[in-house]
Amino acid sequence: MDLPLNPPVKPMLAKAATKLPTGDGLLYEPKWDGFRCIVFRDGDEVELGSRNERPLTRYFPEVVEAVKAHLPERCVVDGEIVVPAGDRLHFEALLQRIHPAESRVKLLAEQTPASFVAFDLLALGDESLVDRPFGERRRLLQTALAGTRPPVYLTAVTEDADTAQRWFDTFEGAGLDGVVAKSPALPYGPDQRLMTKVKHVRTADCVVAGFRWHKSGPIVGSLLLGLYDSAGGKVGGLQHIGVAASFPMARRAELVEELEPYRAQALDGHPWQDWANAQVQENGENRMPGAVSRWNAKKDLSWVPLRPELVVEIKYDQLEGRRLRHTGQFLRWRPDREPLSCTYDQLDVPVRYDLAEVLETP
Repeated sequence: MDLPLNPPVKPMLAKAATKLPTGDGLLYEPKWDGFRCIVFRDGDEVELGSRNERPLTRYFPEVVEAVKAHLPERCVVDGEIVVPAGDRLHFEALLQRIHPAESRVKLLAEQTPASFVAFDLLALGDESLVDRPFGERRRLLQTALAGTRPPVYLTAVTEDADTAQRWFDTFEGAGLDGVVAKSPALPYGPDQRLMTKVKHVRTADCVVAGFRWHKSGPIVGSLLLGLYDSAGGKVGGLQHIGVAASFPMARRAELVEELEPYRAQALDGHPWQDWANAQVQENGENRMPGAVSRWNAKKDLSWVPLRPELVVEIKYDQLEGRRLRHTGQFLRWRPDREPLSCTYDQLDVPVRYDLAEVLETP
C-alpha cells in the first residue's frame, strides 16, 4: 500500500459539550453510533483502521468489498462502521462481529452485514488533504462519493443549527448518538479533540449489588449496577445493566470503607449468586457481571457481592437493549430510595425514527 497517508492514522476526536454550539458558520453532522474507522484503499488493497489503530479488516469482509466497489481507487476516508437492523442501528450486533473464528466472521457478515458511513476525506489520489479546511474536504468527499450506493453512505451535513437540533431530538430513535459540530476552517488533526460532540444525557436510580477491585490495588474499580424488571422485584429479578466508574483515586479508597458494611452475608439470597454459570445471550438480555468479556477473554471480571440495599443516582447517555451502552457516571447516593423501586420504568425511551430517512437525508 502506497498512499499519501498510510496506516495507522489516529482519527480526529471531539470534545464533549452539554448543548449544541452555534455561530461561526459551524457545520453539523449526525453522530453515528458504531465503530470509528479510517478506510485506506490503494486499488485492490484495503485496510480498515480503528480508533485504537488495530485493523478491523478481517472482521468486516463485506465492508472491504463495498469499499472496492464504491470508493475512489486511491483514497483515505474517515467514517463509521454501523450495522443497520430494521429501522435503527444495532450496536449489540456490531459488537458480536468481533470474533476470533474466521468461520464465524463469514457467517456474521452474511447474517448481520455492516455498512460504512463516510464523513471526511483525508487523501485522494496522490494528495494528502489533512491540511485543507474541512469545508473543502467535505466538498471533495461529496464529489468523490457522488452516486455511491448502499452499503456505503455519505453522512448528512447542515449549516442550520435548528436542523441540527431537530436531528439531535429525533435521530436518537434510529439508534444515533447525538450531533457533531465542526468548523469549516478545521484542518484534520489526528488524535486531537478539535470537533465538538453533543450527546444525550440522562439520570437513573440504580441498585448497587457489587463492585470490582481496581487493577492498581485494594480500592474500588467500579460499582455494579442493577435494575428490577418491575416494582417489587418479582418479575425477572435484578438485571445487571452496567457499571459506574471513573472515580478519583482518593474516592476509590473511601468507597472501600463505605461499602464494607454491605459485604457481610452478601451472597445469601443474592439475585446474582449464580453468576458464574451465566451465559451472555445474543441479544444481550439477562447479563450478569461474571460473563466473559468479548474483547479480552483473559480480563478479570470477578466481583465482590454486596447486599442489594444501596441506591445510587447515575448519569448515562443511552441504553443498548436492557443495559447501559457506556459506563455510568456516579452522581450521589440516594438513601431516600428503596432498592425495589429502582425499575426499568424510570428510563426514558427515545421515540422511534426510521433509519432509512437518516441515511437518505443528503
